[in-house]
Amino acid sequence: MSTEEKSAAPRSLAEALRVRDDVSLAALLRSRPDLITPVPTDLTQLATRAGTRASVVRALERLDRFALQTAEALAVAPDPASYGELLGLMAGDEEDPAVAAALPRAAALLREQALVWGADDRLRLVRTARELLAPSPQHPSPTGLGPTVREATAGMSPGRIQEILAAVGLPSTHDSVSAVSALGGLFADRRRMAALLAGLPAESREVLDRLVWGPPYGQVTHDPAAHLRALLDRGLLLPTAPGTVVLPREVALHLRAGRAHRAPEPVPPPVEAAATHRPQVVDATAAGQALAALATVDELLKEWDEGGPSVLRAGGLSVRDLKRTAVALDVPEPVAAFWVELAYGAGLIASDGEADERYAATPAYDEWRELPPAERWARLAGTWLTATRTPGVVGGRDAKDRTLSALGPNLDRSAAPEVRHRVLALLAGLPEGASPVAESVLARLRWERPLRGPQQQRETGTGEARDDDLRSRIARWTLSEAELLGVTGRGALAAPGRALIGAPEAPRPTTDDAGEPEGPGDKLPVHHHRTPPVTAPPSPAERAAATAAAARLLAPLFPEPLDHVLLQADLTAVAPGPLEQELADVLGVLADVESKGGATVYRFTPGSVRRALDAGRSAADLHAFLARHSRTPVPQPLTYLIDDVARRHGRLRVGAASAYVRCDDDATLDEILADKRAAGLGLRRLAPTVLAAQADPAALLEGLRAIGFAPAAESAAGDVLIARADSHRTPPRAAPEPVPDGPPAPDDTLLAAAIRAVRAGDLASTTPRKPGPAGEDGAPGGTLPRTGAAETLATMQAAVLTGEALWIGYVNAEGAASQRVIAPIRVEGGFVTAYDHTADEVRTYPLHRVTGVAELADDAG
Repeated sequence: MSTEEKSAAPRSLAEALRVRDDVSLAALLRSRPDLITPVPTDLTQLATRAGTRASVVRALERLDRFALQTAEALAVAPDPASYGELLGLMAGDEEDPAVAAALPRAAALLREQALVWGADDRLRLVRTARELLAPSPQHPSPTGLGPTVREATAGMSPGRIQEILAAVGLPSTHDSVSAVSALGGLFADRRRMAALLAGLPAESREVLDRLVWGPPYGQVTHDPAAHLRALLDRGLLLPTAPGTVVLPREVALHLRAGRAHRAPEPVPPPVEAAATHRPQVVDATAAGQALAALATVDELLKEWDEGGPSVLRAGGLSVRDLKRTAVALDVPEPVAAFWVELAYGAGLIASDGEADERYAATPAYDEWRELPPAERWARLAGTWLTATRTPGVVGGRDAKDRTLSALGPNLDRSAAPEVRHRVLALLAGLPEGASPVAESVLARLRWERPLRGPQQQRETGTGEARDDDLRSRIARWTLSEAELLGVTGRGALAAPGRALIGAPEAPRPTTDDAGEPEGPGDKLPVHHHRTPPVTAPPSPAERAAATAAAARLLAPLFPEPLDHVLLQADLTAVAPGPLEQELADVLGVLADVESKGGATVYRFTPGSVRRALDAGRSAADLHAFLARHSRTPVPQPLTYLIDDVARRHGRLRVGAASAYVRCDDDATLDEILADKRAAGLGLRRLAPTVLAAQADPAALLEGLRAIGFAPAAESAAGDVLIARADSHRTPPRAAPEPVPDGPPAPDDTLLAAAIRAVRAGDLASTTPRKPGPAGEDGAPGGTLPRTGAAETLATMQAAVLTGEALWIGYVNAEGAASQRVIAPIRVEGGFVTAYDHTADEVRTYPLHRVTGVAELADDAG
């Protein structure tokens, strides 16, 4: 490199950022949005922020495995390192062609994200990243390499170093620095190192082989065996502490044929297709699951219509209430937690806020039920895709060893939306109708985000992925939840699910006349995917458009709702498909659901008929309803059941005294008083047709119904009270907001404004100034310029006439000081109006807040 080229090379990260164009700066800020929260004042502050530990850790955690391996290799390379040295560490002496082909992308990614800066002949890893990734006794490097010879011999006596030189056949030196340099040069020389190792006994080579891929530290006794003594004498093992030795980095790299990693992974693992199904079958299966999902959520909300379970003091459902909900929905408890959390995330259930706080349906539930089925599903699916609340962790423990409960706090996992979206995107990359091998999906995700980056790898000591990390668990939950919800069918992404994530329609694979195989043994070709580019998350308008498109694709897949049922003589009704909303509502009150599936079976019982009568229906209404909606004649047993329950319904009246019972037939009251099962109600006769009770009206109603009567509740005026299933609603409640995973990604407008502000601020801080009267810069020591009021005014007025730009110091009303480059336009009334290059707009400043002014140098800009 020539002297002129060296002088042009950046000497710091700030200088490297200063020569970037706006497109490159925008890519940096888009990939690391924490750097513009808030917007830095100039590029020096941007570079400082990019080197902070929190920001670097976050950036490293978002690298794919090969880019992270590249950064790890730079951490053990000389500082600075050339691209050739980096290539040698990554590709080894054999120069792996796959690694050589992928390395330019990885290096460009690290440079784009300001983790690496400098030209190709002087690559530098930012200091904080080097500290995080470089090996140390406390934190071994994921590469498995140890310290260099220079680092390992830092505390060694000069005499001992000279002894090692003599043992390896090197001439003695006059100082330890040159001795260490000579030893390091020997270890880095492939030919001479091969000769040195050839003279070792086989047992010594076995020791080196055990340490070569890490960890590089071993234990020795105070009197080591001969084969260990041979290694210690030649400096192939160096002592780091009493009883501990380390394999020097240069020796390990020779034994590894120059490679920093045992298994570089330049190419992402493919997502394998396990089986393929006809796309029509996938869509039909997903539509059936979507219908079942709507029915399950509807059943849950009806179950809680009159007031659901109590809210725990710490928030959430109790374990007992979750079990009851699972029994009511006929699903396992983890699945019940999923449905409960989904309804909560969609704003359909919430706490009622009463003194005896309970969960109940919200007013939004009534609005949701009025929507067409496809739009109802799209709202649930859209909520699931973007929610950070993760029902899969229910039943686990938080940091304080407290049980995590459904609907309770601490269920948010900010990575969940990204993982869900990425899993579905990987499924969308397969041919339409193809279901993936779950393990290949997890392996791909681990390559794209290797656990928690360097911190997790340091904890494991190897960098190997564990299957129990949070992202892998969220991915597994995503695959099962997507099937429950109908986003996928038979494991393959359905057309509505593809639209939900905004993926383009996939080309369907060609098939023969016999159609596509559906067995798990029928493998499809594997499919490789590029690492997804960093893009801004979809806007609310884009998400709304995606859910609307998913609803449009799903609507034709739903069967037309039926307006009839099939009544049977065994007091059951069969609904051969989904029913119209009004029919389903009435039938849900008049009968109990006995079984669900392709056809729903309802059973009529005295209790269900009484429930319909309590809701305000008369026997004539029920007969007419059944005759109108049955494709078969109304069975005589069902007619008799309705008439019998209606005849006895309301003969007894229960009101509030504490409670009372009245009946025109005093013989019925005599029967009640004589029944031993009514003893707990505390009944006594007040009049021939009135009994008083110590129980409250609700308990009295339940008690009389339990012993075979059919009482009706009445108001203070004596009218029969109508009990409706949807009588309890919470006040209006907003759905829970997702917890963001760090600062939001900036949009193009914010990026443009931020870059303009940073460049203007950088201009203000770096523009040369003319020296002051004493020969000093206008701001000695980097402080604000200081001039008197008269000089400030005169310089401003002169600049208006000449059109020159000035550098000023300014203190705002809050006392915050800043420096700015302005071009004065007008000075009057104690104010200066000027074009502010820092803010890129025309502003007016009070002159009394200007601390001083300095002219810019003639060659500025």
